[in-house]
Amino acid sequence: MQFDPVLIHSRQSAMMAAGFWRHQTINLFMAQALQNCPDHPAVVAYRSDAAAPVRLSYKALDKQVDRIARGLQALGVGHSDVVSWQLPNWWEFIALALACARIGAVANPVMPIFRQRELKFMLDFGETKVFIVPKSYKGFDYEGMVNGMRNDLPFLQHLVVLGGDGANSFESLLLRDDTPALTGPGLEPDDVLLLMYTSGTTGEPKGVMHTSNTLFANLHGFIEAYGLTQKDVILGASPMAHLTGYGYLAMIPLILNATTVLQDIWEPKQALELVRDEGITFSMASSPFVADLCSAAEAGGPVSPRFANFCCAGAPIPPVLIERARRVLGLAVSSAWGMTECGAVTITEPARTNEKSGSTDGRAIPGIELKVVGPDGQALPTGQTGQLLVRGSSMFAGYLKRPQLNATDADGWFDTGDMAFLDADGYVRINGRSKDIIIRGGENIPVMEIENLLYKHPAVALVAIVGYPDARLGEKACAFVTVKPGHSFSLEEMSRYLSEHQVTRQYHPERLELMEDLPKTPSGKLQKFKLRESAKTFAA
Repeated sequence: MQFDPVLIHSRQSAMMAAGFWRHQTINLFMAQALQNCPDHPAVVAYRSDAAAPVRLSYKALDKQVDRIARGLQALGVGHSDVVSWQLPNWWEFIALALACARIGAVANPVMPIFRQRELKFMLDFGETKVFIVPKSYKGFDYEGMVNGMRNDLPFLQHLVVLGGDGANSFESLLLRDDTPALTGPGLEPDDVLLLMYTSGTTGEPKGVMHTSNTLFANLHGFIEAYGLTQKDVILGASPMAHLTGYGYLAMIPLILNATTVLQDIWEPKQALELVRDEGITFSMASSPFVADLCSAAEAGGPVSPRFANFCCAGAPIPPVLIERARRVLGLAVSSAWGMTECGAVTITEPARTNEKSGSTDGRAIPGIELKVVGPDGQALPTGQTGQLLVRGSSMFAGYLKRPQLNATDADGWFDTGDMAFLDADGYVRINGRSKDIIIRGGENIPVMEIENLLYKHPAVALVAIVGYPDARLGEKACAFVTVKPGHSFSLEEMSRYLSEHQVTRQYHPERLELMEDLPKTPSGKLQKFKLRESAKTFAA
């Protein structure tokens, strides 16, 4: 694959001179662990279908990573080839990320919830050479799904099945001991390390490219803000195929030579038991995870005094939840804001959680600048809402094959698509979105793609999907629809139709409102703001 990280070179000198780009890869931190603490626990992986967790020291993890890297190389994977995997939070996820770095391949984790519609685009667009899936997870046959797609994936050379029993099993192909020693270049700090798709408003996902320098600049700033050290034990319950999971729950512990405890299926009572039994000190996820932990503790689940900090990103945190977590769990819940394109670039420091987390989304980490501008592009005064622009060390390397969509001007300012204001202390508050995305439980719903699909239904004349508040998930989706004469349409039919077209279940609107007409401007443009106001009454 030929990558085009066009946003790297213009800021390379300045970022390195300022010390934000340290010219390190994850291979360096693994080497440090093997030298300084080879027997320190690296990964403790709990699986819902296993009686006991897998425990890997850094030495044991390194051995598995070496086997997987040699196995990938034996399959023909080389520098800048894309390796995709659709795995839950299992130890193999982390080992694959490290193995790709060891041979200079590009890691492309994709969410386990994705099905044919999303995967066909992502795997083909990224020219994936090897795809790793579980044989089964939550009762779904991943191997069967991918085999049914092979004719639509011309670049895919190998399907590897974790838990399979045939010649294409993970164990047979990637955990062999008879593969040749590694050859060729490994990962360089400005090579594309990670390809991660983000849902947008264009109707198709965009492939965000990160290098070690762009990603680690953000992770080092995050580590500094939270004061994380090797002594920390980090709970990895948020999906690792999101940047939150990949960066902050997988890479940060490796950078620190600390420990990650993985949970593959979210179960809050079990999570509290893991917190107690494994001595967990920190985690990061969206606010529904915190609400669930509080409910589990109130129902009698254990509370651990070591569990001190939780970073919440994905949507504003209700102040009542922050107070509830403090009271029930003794937990400081800090707000953060970010995107796949730039990581968690604003953070509320734990020391200011009580003061700022309920009313702001944090302030920029070192190496990042924020600017709020009006329609004329000029910076707005404190407290005024405008378009949020970001620039700095952790900005991505660009969108794969789509530099025209990079939304970055000549001065390096990236248009986030979010509306926001800054307070007198420089803390930001996201105050709406100019881009048409609904964030449901931390998962971005690509509204335009779902609307375009519903327009193809024979009964649908007009459709507009908007979000409405939900106490647990942050937002849910409501489809406002006008029906063609002589047709009928229902929530059940909408869900059946979207399932038939292989749309991820989490993208289905939870509510349907049938209307004689949808509000429009005189020019005929749909007025979604009026629908959003109506949908607020559906809040749970």
